[in-house]
Amino acid sequence: MGSIVSAIGGAIMAIISAIAGILETIVSVIVTIILTIFDVILDIICCRCFTGGYRTGRRGRYRFGGGRGGGGAY
Repeated sequence: MGSIVSAIGGAIMAIISAIAGILETIVSVIVTIILTIFDVILDIICCRCFTGGYRTGRRGRYRFGGGRGGGGAY
């Protein structure tokens, strides 16, 4: 009888662990989307307010406007 209860308990723990993993993935995706939108908004603000300046982000250094050849990633 004890082994049956132990097996049921293990199955319940596996189901709870799987649900927790799915929720963690969903939260991670939502946070990534929010941070990406925030990063794009900051890029637009820096581009409009500080034309010709640099903005250093997580993905590298960008130059907006000004100079030869326009803008681009360096």
